[in-house]
Amino acid sequence: MTAPEAADEPRFDTDLLFTDGLPQMDDEVGYRGAIAARAAGITYRQLDYWARTELVEPTVRGASGSGSQRLYGFRDILVLKLVKRLLDTGISLQQIRTAVEQLRAAGIRDLTGTTLMSDGASVYLCTSNDEVIDLVSRGQGVFGIAVGKVLREVESTLIEFEPQSAAVLDELAVRRAARSA
Repeated sequence: MTAPEAADEPRFDTDLLFTDGLPQMDDEVGYRGAIAARAAGITYRQLDYWARTELVEPTVRGASGSGSQRLYGFRDILVLKLVKRLLDTGISLQQIRTAVEQLRAAGIRDLTGTTLMSDGASVYLCTSNDEVIDLVSRGQGVFGIAVGKVLREVESTLIEFEPQSAAVLDELAVRRAARSA
């Protein structure tokens, strides 16, 4: 195989669910917790709990002690909003945790064509119309969440907020450093 042929082949990564179909963002740029919570439609308390229990952790910058600021990337906020939608439909946090782990392991290439379906007890990942029809035809009551639609909602919400660079220390850390110097 020649080099140009290899370059034309699709790339398969194990964690593509949270990268493909998303705006290209610098991994060193993110949003503070309050903005992430607002964009996802959750409380700051939920955000903090989900980070501490490792359901959705900030990928740009995690907490590093009292007073430090977490920074959430676009992908993180998308997952937060999906978790919120699943909670709103009555799915247990334990089942959502399992679903998020399965989604990460699945390595889905295109989020815009993905639908999360649930029968109220389990969450299913559907990447084609046939999978949706198969699930609905089982005769169970189901609901679906179009991930592409949620992705666009997060994009439009974040337009009004300025992302912050992970290289910039938060204000409290700056004050502490100044006092100790």
